[in-house]
Amino acid sequence: MKGFLDTARQIAVEAGDYLEKNFGQISQVIKKGDRNLATNLDREVESLIVKKIQKEFPSHGVIAEEKERFRTEADFVWIIDPLDGTHNFIRGIDVFGVSLGLWDRKQDEFVLGVVYIPKDKELYYAAKGEGAYKNIERISVSEVRYMPEASGSFDSSIRYSPQVMLEALGRISVEAFNIRMFGSSVRQLTYLAEGKLDFVVEFHDRPWDFAGSVCIVKEAGGVFKSLGNEKVNPKTIGYIASNSYLYPQLKEIISEVVK
Repeated sequence: MKGFLDTARQIAVEAGDYLEKNFGQISQVIKKGDRNLATNLDREVESLIVKKIQKEFPSHGVIAEEKERFRTEADFVWIIDPLDGTHNFIRGIDVFGVSLGLWDRKQDEFVLGVVYIPKDKELYYAAKGEGAYKNIERISVSEVRYMPEASGSFDSSIRYSPQVMLEALGRISVEAFNIRMFGSSVRQLTYLAEGKLDFVVEFHDRPWDFAGSVCIVKEAGGVFKSLGNEKVNPKTIGYIASNSYLYPQLKEIISEVVK
């Protein structure tokens, strides 16, 4: 697994530095529907990442956000978001990152994750059983035990009705100390992994949004489950991630809203 991780870290840094170099220099914005946008840089970076994975791991599969799909039934599948936080990137907000997660079909779980935040030169990574790291320092989730003391992040989408979204947000807002929104899944999940946030609730994140962060959060001591309290996988949409103390409290709140 070390060879996989070393290569993934190199790829993520190269891709992120390319994004930072070209920040503010978008030549094309593509509408994908459902309030989703992409840029020429999303696609350029995706191509860069995929070519390197194909070269280094020719037997592996790939699922990437923009268009790349191949060997999706392979034992190992890389799930990639070349630019998480595209809407921030388009608006000149430098909160974005690169995400690579490795799905092991035989183990039925994400066994490796790498996230790079180019603005801050922060490289987060983890492999199953080996701990989670930010650059060279080991990280861990917070030990906040009760929702009135907890700071978290919440996001929603058109997947559920506005009533469901508002009810979920309202209930969490009443229970939690405060809620923040970052416009980037990798930013909020890496903050969770290093204890700067205590929970994240997402109703419509797709696998490429969170794949690189699953192993990082879990190896940092956190819990990462679907909205229905199931193990996340490449078909999951939406999740609850938190430390182990808060997860039962969040699960109860969400289960009362999402039937």
